[in-house]
Amino acid sequence: MKRIVILTANELRHDFLRTFLASSLEFSVIRSYCEVPEQNLSQTIMAEDIHDSRIQHLLMRAQTEKDFFGAFCTKIIDNSNPKYISKGAINSTEIVNEVTELNPDIIISFGCSIIKSSLLNDFKGKFVNIHLGLSPYYRGTATNFFPFINEELSCVGATFMHIDSGIDTGTIIHQMRPTISPGDTIHQIGNRLIAEMAAVCEKIIIHFDELANMNPIIFIESIGKIYRKKDFTEEMVRAMYERFESGIIAKYLNNKVNLDLQFPILRNPSLK
Repeated sequence: MKRIVILTANELRHDFLRTFLASSLEFSVIRSYCEVPEQNLSQTIMAEDIHDSRIQHLLMRAQTEKDFFGAFCTKIIDNSNPKYISKGAINSTEIVNEVTELNPDIIISFGCSIIKSSLLNDFKGKFVNIHLGLSPYYRGTATNFFPFINEELSCVGATFMHIDSGIDTGTIIHQMRPTISPGDTIHQIGNRLIAEMAAVCEKIIIHFDELANMNPIIFIESIGKIYRKKDFTEEMVRAMYERFESGIIAKYLNNKVNLDLQFPILRNPSLK
């Protein structure tokens, strides 16, 4: 039975993923390292301006995470063996040594700090990062937020990749888009993606030794976008909600097949 270590954060979506994976009968999660920041993003923004539109956006995200994942996380037996650590401690000598001694078959990272330690080389080929976004089209921060700004809903999704030292540049294992329905909000789409993504992640772990090697996506460099935390502004949040009011969901669904063809993704045939 495969032995898994998970490197993650501690918001509800992260708790859902690790407890969901740890409920599998096909492998065991021997340790989860959960980074706990001193302040979350909404608290940081509130300290700057309590009336900022970003606060309402983030509070709504937190509420919809409770709606999607709260009951599951409350009732499920937590077999993920969590250890709570401070933000950035994932790269500390203590944690790196612990992971090395545990010697897992696979490491899964989702939402933790950027890995800068020797784990990158020591577990090369065994270290999978879950990137919320479709790389190489959107990389960096809030990569499932900015596609709505740019009206590129085909670029909303998740990418499973072998981690390296770059920003979402590792070799892609598999990619997926969320199920989008008429009337969806951005938070419903995001949480549904995470729920669907967790099931795919379980399959990736179970079939890890059988996964096909995927050829890189050939794309025009100019269409790849990278965003930083500083780009997540109040103006961008307002613009995103304006896009929803103008009917971007219906526009996308009415032409989904053609729009998705403009942004090809990699689907690992071993996961069918």
